[in-house]
Amino acid sequence: MDFNKFCQLALKLKNLPLPGEDSHHKMSPELRIQWLKENRQDINPKRAGVMALFYPDLEQETRLLLILRKVYQGVHSNQIGFPGGKVEKMDRDLLQTALRETHEEVGVPPTEVEVIKELSEVYIPPSNFLVRPYIGIYPNPRPFIKEESEVESLVEVYLRDFLDDSNHIEEILSTSYAKNINVPAFKLNGYTVWGATAMMMSEIKELLRQVL
Repeated sequence: MDFNKFCQLALKLKNLPLPGEDSHHKMSPELRIQWLKENRQDINPKRAGVMALFYPDLEQETRLLLILRKVYQGVHSNQIGFPGGKVEKMDRDLLQTALRETHEEVGVPPTEVEVIKELSEVYIPPSNFLVRPYIGIYPNPRPFIKEESEVESLVEVYLRDFLDDSNHIEEILSTSYAKNINVPAFKLNGYTVWGATAMMMSEIKELLRQVL
């Protein structure tokens, strides 16, 4: 979709109610849903903010930015996600966290992002993070600059591929709560996108379908 047209339509998202957990559950195994029901009262999570950034490529086609994280000693090693990260003491709020981390990880200046909507939080059991996503528009993108210590590669997804239901798959994966189970996911640019990122994307997709 042409980026200018996307921007005009995306502004309508501001007034839409959030689909919330119903959209998350579409990309969540039943075992995860059950685990959260049984353990929700015991959760004392850390906080994080991430940015779902839409921008035009050189042909003015709309794209969504994902990142492949580096291999490291941690639960999200070598996984696909949104730019973002944990709250730091200097952050005023979770939005500033998302903008600051997006700047640090991929070089996007916070002042050049128009934040369209705050989305529903998603809890990530293996790392004990409660993550707040935001939808942002980056109308005049500069070349992205990877944070080499954290970002293995950029995954620049066409909006049309993100919205294409044929890219919604199921794959046998091992998670923090079960091994070798069927997990709903997106297949985008050759990568399997699952877990909390897929749940956030499910909510974004439902919102976009109401305006596009």
